[in-house]
Amino acid sequence: MTATECFLLPAPLTRISTPLHLDVKSLQADGAFEGYASLFDREDLGHDVVQPGAFRDSLAGRDASAIKMLFQHNPAEPIGVWDEIREDARGLYVRGRLMTAVAKAREVLALMRAGALDGLSIGFKAVKAKRDPRSGIRRIEKADLWEISVVTFPMLPGARVSQVKHRAFAASVPSERDLERWLTRDAGLTRTEARAVLRDGLKGLTALRDAGRAFDNDAVLAARFRAAATMMSNAT
Repeated sequence: MTATECFLLPAPLTRISTPLHLDVKSLQADGAFEGYASLFDREDLGHDVVQPGAFRDSLAGRDASAIKMLFQHNPAEPIGVWDEIREDARGLYVRGRLMTAVAKAREVLALMRAGALDGLSIGFKAVKAKRDPRSGIRRIEKADLWEISVVTFPMLPGARVSQVKHRAFAASVPSERDLERWLTRDAGLTRTEARAVLRDGLKGLTALRDAGRAFDNDAVLAARFRAAATMMSNAT
């Protein structure tokens, strides 16, 4: 559930946890990694949906290093720095470094490598937002971004680090469960969306979208599939 926190930062801040799609190759020995801290047009468990362009003004006014990298939203535990934060067609792309001279950052790096810690969560102040009284969904149109945390429990069910250590489908024909895992973990679909694809193909996603239960358009969906396929083919 979305929470309001009072940190040593302007309040109220909202936390939204979102997928960090990260190839194990992107997690470097020096603590460098990259991924997505927010995905546009996807509802989280707190019924918030971040709209494209929501962070544009906030990012234009400050360097990436000014956005804090925290552990579990704790302002007393900074663990690294962000080198790049930008919006693209998919969401909020981030690239940063864990400071391995800090004990907590070394712990986080070890846990990320093991797959035990694999979520990202953004802390921001909603500047402009609208809530649909019928569905309860709040659409964030403009947000002031303050921090991005590495977290244990992400808000989106599919918010997990993707650590591909081998060619996933090279050894044998994938099972339905393997395909569902790929669709949710690497392509970023929800479990409902993945099962709709496995059952009815893209027509299943169209039906969900018509029912208001899926948000990505065809172009964004195709880009996500291509990125996930590239991640798999490049894995060793």
